[in-house]
Amino acid sequence: MSVDAPLPALDGVKIGIVSISDRASTGVYEDKGLPALKDWLGRALQNPLHFQARLIPDEQATISATLIELVDAGCSLVLTTGGTGPALRDVTPEATLAVAHKEMPGFGEQMRQISLKFVPTAILSRQVAVIRDRSLIINLPGQPKAIAETLEGLKDADGQQLVSGIFTAVPYCIDLIDGPYLQTVDSVCKAFRPKSAIRPKHP
Repeated sequence: MSVDAPLPALDGVKIGIVSISDRASTGVYEDKGLPALKDWLGRALQNPLHFQARLIPDEQATISATLIELVDAGCSLVLTTGGTGPALRDVTPEATLAVAHKEMPGFGEQMRQISLKFVPTAILSRQVAVIRDRSLIINLPGQPKAIAETLEGLKDADGQQLVSGIFTAVPYCIDLIDGPYLQTVDSVCKAFRPKSAIRPKHP
């Protein structure tokens, strides 16, 4: 490509976002998970984003069916929030594993490492990540602050990365399953790819 040639347009990305809560889904209180996911993804990605949002109760069959629906609808990435603790109604990990073609345990391991920097009860979290067809599905924590910390990682007062967030590995994972090329906003979360997989950056 010549220096003056325009860069090809970034792919639009269809992303499924699912907030799982008995009380929020019945209107007992306002859901904060979906707005938090939209806000962070909108700041972190340069691609045009098309969200498929769902607010559903803590019902394992409903969660699994929703994940399948979003994957079948062409969502390259599906993020869930809520339902990952040890409480009797927390069944998001089980519902996610039930629709998995491959497990990606590194995501859950890293999420707990990040959360342990803040609270010792992070060992009670059971988030998982899986691949179904050409989609990556990741369970995230339920609180907006924890969602951002998990995705973005930890930085010092000067903005230097102390602990990598899980999203730094998401774009390359989606590359490997033949999904769209995700370009991140480096000041929010810099994607890591091998040099051979990096395309020219859009301004």
